Amino acid sequence: MDAAVERAAGYIRECFGDPLTVSGIAESARLSRFHFSRVFKEETGLSPGEFLTAVRIHEAKRLIDRSSMSIAEVSAAVGYSSLGSFTDAFTAGVGLSPGRFRRLCRDMGQAPPGPDPGPGPERGAVAGTVRLPEGHGNARVYLGAFATAVVQYPAVAAAVVDVPSDRPSCYCLQNVPEGEWHLLAVAVAAGTGRDPRAAPAPLLGNHGPATVTVTANTVTSAAVRLRPARPADPPVLLALPPLRPPATVVPHPG
Repeated sequence: MDAAVERAAGYIRECFGDPLTVSGIAESARLSRFHFSRVFKEETGLSPGEFLTAVRIHEAKRLIDRSSMSIAEVSAAVGYSSLGSFTDAFTAGVGLSPGRFRRLCRDMGQAPPGPDPGPGPERGAVAGTVRLPEGHGNARVYLGAFATAVVQYPAVAAAVVDVPSDRPSCYCLQNVPEGEWHLLAVAVAAGTGRDPRAAPAPLLGNHGPATVTVTANTVTSAAVRLRPARPADPPVLLALPPLRPPATVVPHPG
């Protein structure tokens, strides 16, 4: 099933600009539509349609950042026939409108959206350690608590932690509402190993696959281990602060 889901995820990533259907995606995985939809969500945390939307918005972020295409051209390039629908989907996932995201990329004129804990007085905290995989250098890590298995707006709590290559670092997410949350992490690690000129490496991580249950006035313990990204990982949608690998890491007092 892992191979089938990876085939389907690869197909979505290659053909996101086309008018894809669940039946067509299931055929690429060589599974029946019903069976495919079930196993795809079990493996990725998203339905095929949700995964497709995430891939389209992620690619739109790249085009807005790195090309001179207009927002309307980007919308069409990633498979949207309506600019309004694209703008709504982009803003919901990224936390910024396409135009504001372009300004953020070009001149840092806008700050990335911060955590949104929402209403309600009952809060707790999530704390633990975050560790890098072997063979990677120091990393700057963004950790957040999310309602879904996607790093998308809004995070209900978040923190940025510098992690050294040779040991874990402590983190703490404060003011987390009561409930069940996906604890997800995104990082950029310095290249290490035999080639010191290796490019910085993107990493992903989570606690689980189980969600983290938070209760009021308590600290929930949850360890996070990062790893290289896989084809079936949902794309990162949230507009993040710069995650440049630190040259050195000061040990956390915790």
